[in-house]
Amino acid sequence: MPESHSSNEIQPDKLYYTIGEVAAVFGLNTSLIRFWEKEFDILKPKKNKKGNRLFTQQDMENFHLIYHLVKERGYTLEGARKYMKNHPQKIQADFEILKSLKKIKQDLLNIREELK
Repeated sequence: MPESHSSNEIQPDKLYYTIGEVAAVFGLNTSLIRFWEKEFDILKPKKNKKGNRLFTQQDMENFHLIYHLVKERGYTLEGARKYMKNHPQKIQADFEILKSLKKIKQDLLNIREELK
C-alpha cells in the first residue's frame, strides 16, 4: 500500500473520492491521476454535473493496482497495461498478498512503538 497518513487512507465505507483525495492517498499530483485515467481504461471515474471526477471503491482498487505496478515494481505504463491484460489473476493475487504483508508490517511497527 502506498505510504500514507491515517487520514489519507482508502476508507472501505466511503462511496466516492475526489481527485484531490486520490492524490492525497497515493501521494501523487492530480495531473498524473488524470493522465493515468487516459492511459488505463480500467479507470473510469464518474463525473458530476460540474465535471469533477468521482472515484469509486473499484476505481481506487484499480488505481492502487496501477500504482503498485508502476511506482513500486517499476513497470512502464505500456508494460503495466500488458501485464494486467496477460496476467489478471496472478497480478491480483500477488497484489492481495502484498497488501496483507504491508498491513502486517504496519501492525508490527505499531506494536513495537507501543512497547517502547
